[in-house]
Amino acid sequence: MQTTLIDAIKHTPLGIEADAILRSCVHCGFCTATCPTYQLLGDELDGPRGRIYLIKLVLEGHTASRKTQTHLDRCLSCRACETTCPSGVRYGRLLEIGRGLVDVQVKRPLRQVLLHLLLRKVLPYPRRFAPLLRLGQWVRPWLPAPLRRKVPPRQTATPWPHARHQRRMLVMPGCVQSAATPNTNAAAARVLDRLGISLISAGGCCGAVSYHLTAHAEGLAFMRRNIDAWWPHVQAGVEAIVMTASGCGAQVKDYGELLKDDPHYAHKAARVSAITRDLSEVLADADLSALAHPDSGRRIAVQIPCTLQHAQQLPGILDGVLKRLGYMLTPVPDAHLCCGSAGTYSILQPRLSQSLLKNKLAALEGGAPHCIVTANVGCQLHMQSQARVPVRHWIELVAEDLFMGPVNSA
Repeated sequence: MQTTLIDAIKHTPLGIEADAILRSCVHCGFCTATCPTYQLLGDELDGPRGRIYLIKLVLEGHTASRKTQTHLDRCLSCRACETTCPSGVRYGRLLEIGRGLVDVQVKRPLRQVLLHLLLRKVLPYPRRFAPLLRLGQWVRPWLPAPLRRKVPPRQTATPWPHARHQRRMLVMPGCVQSAATPNTNAAAARVLDRLGISLISAGGCCGAVSYHLTAHAEGLAFMRRNIDAWWPHVQAGVEAIVMTASGCGAQVKDYGELLKDDPHYAHKAARVSAITRDLSEVLADADLSALAHPDSGRRIAVQIPCTLQHAQQLPGILDGVLKRLGYMLTPVPDAHLCCGSAGTYSILQPRLSQSLLKNKLAALEGGAPHCIVTANVGCQLHMQSQARVPVRHWIELVAEDLFMGPVNSA
C-alpha cells in the first residue's frame, strides 16, 4: 500500500510504526472472511480492510468524522483478521493508533464520554467495582429477567494453598475477575500446587480497559505499576507470570512493545512480556499425571477466547490440555469467531454484541455439552448471561474434578 503521511506525524514514532503497518497491507481481502462485524453488517468499512483505509486517510491529513469514529468503534479488536492475513499486517496495533488520533479530532456525544469515563474509573479498581457488584448481587432476585441475567451470582473462592514449593510463579489478581470470579485464581493455585508450583498473587489491572478506550497514558500508568509490583519477584527468580484471563495475558505480553520507548521501563517491560504465559501454556508443558481424576463422563464445549487464539496465537493449546486430562470435547463450528464480549464492547455496542453472543452460544451448545468452559473472565460473564448450560473457567472445572466438587455460588 502506498502512503503519503502528513509531516506532522510522518517522522514521529507512532507515524513510522503506522506507516510500516499500512505498507504491509496488500488489499487482498482475506481478512473480511473472518471478521465478525463484516459478517454481521456486510459493510466494507466495518471490516479490517475498510478500517485500515479510514485510518490511512486520517494519517494522510483527511479530517476524521463521527462516521469514521463509529466504524472504528464497531471493531471488536478480536484480531481474527491477523490470524488470516497472509501479509502479517499488525491490524490491532494500527487500530489503537487510529482510534487515538480520531478521538482527538472527533468529539464524542456526552453520553459516550460519561460512559467511557465510568468504565475507566470503576472497572480497573476492585475496591470500587466490588461494592457495586455486591449490591447488584444482593438485589438480583428482584431484578427484571433481562437485567438479572447480566448480574453474575456471587462466588466464594476455595482456599489458597500455602507457598511451599521451590518453583514459584506470579499471578495477576485482575480487576473484574478478582471481584466476580475469585475462585479462578484460587483454583489455579491449587492445581499448580499439585504440580509442585507455588502461585503468588501480585499486581493489579493490566491496563487494557484504559488503553483500549484510548486513554493511553492512563493505560501505560497501570502497566508501569504492575511492573513495579512484579519486578522484585522477577529479580528473585520467579519462573513465570501466569495469566488466568487471556485478555490480560494478551495485554501483558504487549508491555514490551508498548513501553519500548520508555527509558526507565523498556528493559523491564520486555522481560515481563518474555516470561508471561497463559495458564494453559504452563499445563501444556507439565506432566499431568498428578492431575488424574476419575472420568466424569461430562461433555464440555470449549470457547477459545479471541485473546488466546488470535492475539496470543495459541489456538489449540487449551483443547490439547483438556484432552490430555481426559475430557470429552464437543465440536464447535466457527470456533474462530468472537463471542461479543471483547472487554467493554458488550457495554458499548450491545446490539452487535448480543448478535455475536447468540451465534456463539448456538455453536457451543449445538453439541449438547454439560457445560461450556473458557479462558477469559469477560467471555465467561458474557456467555453466562444467556447460556442454557453452566459456563465456567476451565481451571475451575479441573480443580473441581481433582479436589472437592463445585464451588458455591449464591
